[in-house]
Amino acid sequence: EVQLVESGGGLMQPGGSLRLSCAASGFTFSRYTMTWVRRTPGKGLEWVSSIVSDGSTTYYADSVKGRFTISRDNVKKMLYLQTNSLKSEDTAVYYCAKYYNPLWFPRPWAPDEYDYWGQGTQVIVSA
Repeated sequence: EVQLVESGGGLMQPGGSLRLSCAASGFTFSRYTMTWVRRTPGKGLEWVSSIVSDGSTTYYADSVKGRFTISRDNVKKMLYLQTNSLKSEDTAVYYCAKYYNPLWFPRPWAPDEYDYWGQGTQVIVSA
């Protein structure tokens, strides 16, 4: 059974940092591109960042570029999102998601192409 379990969210003041984690199980983690997305009441579902299977290439939304860093540990089957210089607009539920196919190439974000999602971890940025 595929499982993705996020953790690390919480309440943080603007300018602070949080490290989000996603523990993967039930599939060959090292073969798949993984992605972080977030859901906010105002914007809905928003793509945040993706990392290819071997971790060699990463992609970021303009809204988080330079502040967030995605990484992965294929031995531990873990996905991470280091969030720095947090802003109030980063308040959201953050989800990790698995791309449905080992074959991936840069493409527009399409939620339907991700077949497994975690339950989410809440990040609240507020003074």
